[in-house]
Amino acid sequence: MCGIAGIVGAKQNEQLLHKMLNSQTHRGPDFTGVHLDQDIALGHNRLSIIDLSEAANQPFLDNTGRYAIVFNGEIYNYLELRKELASYYDFRTSSDTEVLLAAYITWGKVCMEKCNGMFSFAIWDKVEKSLLAARDRFGVKPFYYHESSDSFYFSSEIKALQSIGIGKEFNEEVWSGYFSSGSYGNPDETFYNDIKQLPGGHVLYYKEGVLKMKQWYQFIDRVNQIETNLSQQEVQKKYTELLEDSIALRFRADVNIGFNISGGLDSSTLLSFVNKIKQNNIKAFTFYTGDDRYDELPWVKEMITLTQNPLVAVKLTPEEVPALSKFIANIQDEPFGGIPTLAYAKLFDEAKKQGVTVLLDGQGMDEQWAGYDYYKNNNNQVIQGVSKSPFRTNCLHTDFLKLKEKTAYPQPFENRIQNLQYRDLFYTKIPRALRFNDRVSMAFSTELREPFLDYRMVELAFAQPDGHKINNGQSKYLLRSIVSQHLSDAITYAPKRPLQTPQRE
Repeated sequence: MCGIAGIVGAKQNEQLLHKMLNSQTHRGPDFTGVHLDQDIALGHNRLSIIDLSEAANQPFLDNTGRYAIVFNGEIYNYLELRKELASYYDFRTSSDTEVLLAAYITWGKVCMEKCNGMFSFAIWDKVEKSLLAARDRFGVKPFYYHESSDSFYFSSEIKALQSIGIGKEFNEEVWSGYFSSGSYGNPDETFYNDIKQLPGGHVLYYKEGVLKMKQWYQFIDRVNQIETNLSQQEVQKKYTELLEDSIALRFRADVNIGFNISGGLDSSTLLSFVNKIKQNNIKAFTFYTGDDRYDELPWVKEMITLTQNPLVAVKLTPEEVPALSKFIANIQDEPFGGIPTLAYAKLFDEAKKQGVTVLLDGQGMDEQWAGYDYYKNNNNQVIQGVSKSPFRTNCLHTDFLKLKEKTAYPQPFENRIQNLQYRDLFYTKIPRALRFNDRVSMAFSTELREPFLDYRMVELAFAQPDGHKINNGQSKYLLRSIVSQHLSDAITYAPKRPLQTPQRE
C-alpha cells in the first residue's frame, strides 16, 4: 500500500509534485520516487509489502519505456496472473506492480476484471500521451482528482491536492447533507469544491485535455447472473471455499501480518479461519476503553484462548481523546466516525511498533448477509440500533438545509433487502468505513486488508434469496450455519451488537 500523485498537462511541475508527495509521505515512508516526461509528472510514496527490493520502486516503467505506472494497493492473485502473462511479458521483478502493468499492456482495459485485489492506479502511455486511472470494485483504495482547463491532478489523499492550493473551499451541498442527515455525499463527491473522487469500480481516461469516465465493474449484472436455485448445502460449500481462499490470498506479503478482532460474529469468523489456514501464532489486535459497559475484551479473550494466537489489547483512555481527535481530523481530511476511529489509531500505532505492517479486518459481512436490524424491520434506516434521527436539524439555518435535497439512493433490484444492501455497499456504510480505515491505518504506515470484501464472496452472498439471509428473525442466517461448525453457539447465534464505545459519556 502506498500513496500516488500526478500532474498531467501544461501545469506539470516537479516542485508541485514533491509538495503533494510530502503531504502524504506517511502512506509510504520507505521510498519516494518521481517520473518526469513531457506533459507528465508522476509520483509515488512506497510502503514496501511485496518484493522489498529497490527494483520494485515506483513509478515503474515497462521494458520498452512506453508505459509508466503508479499503483496503490495489492493484487492478491498476482502469482496466478504472472503465470498467465509469462509468455507475453519478460518480468524483471517479483512485484505485483509489474504484474498489473504487464496485465494492462497484454489485455488492455479488461485487466481490472482479472484482478482480485484492492487498487488505485494510473498508467501513462508515452506514445498516446494519455492517462488511464482505475479504482477497485468497492473503492477500498482512494483516488482524488482535480481537472482544470489545461491540466489534470490526482492523489491518494485530499491534503495532497490542497497542499498546492486546490480545493480549499467547502462544498456546501455535501456539508448540508452531512449535518442534516449524516450523508457523506455521492461516490464521486468530496466535502471540498473542485476535488472529486473516482468512484469504486470506475476507470477514467485523460487525453489532450478531455476527461472521460466509465464504470468497469458491473456489479448488478454479475449478481443477476448468479444461479440462485442452489441448495443451502451447495451455497455453504461454495462460500466456505471462497472465504478460505480469500483469507489465504490476503496473507501474501513479504512482511509480518496480523489481524483485528472484536467480540462479534464477523471477527470470530475471521479468527476461526485465520487459525484454520495459518495456525502459526498470528498476532491478534483489539482495543478497549476500560469501561465494562462497552468493552468486548472479555469475549475477545474467551475466543482467543481457543487458539495459539497472541492477543495484543490496546487501551484508549479519556485523556488521550482530545489530542488524538485533532490528529485524526487532520489525517481524515473529512468528517469521521468518532471514538472507534480514534481507538483504531492506537491499534495501528501499536501494530507498527510490534513490527506488524499488514492487518486483516472484518469489514463487509453485514452488508453482504443483511446483518443490520433495519434489514429485518420494514424501514430504511442507515444507522444500526437507532429508531429516530439523531440529527437536530432545527439547529441549522433553513437556507443551509435547502442546499442539499434529501438523498435518493438507486434501487436497481426488485427485492427490498437487496436494494438496502446495494445502498450500504456503494453509497453509505462501506464507502464511509473504508475511507475511515484507509486514512487511519496509513497514518501509521500500516496496510489494512479486507478479506470479507472479496468480490466473489460479496456477489454470491448478495444474490442469495432472503431466506438465506434472514430466517425466523435470525440475521446472517446462512453465514451462521457455516461458522457454527467452527464457533460455539454462544458466539454463532448471539444477536447483532453495534460496536459500542463510551462516546456519549
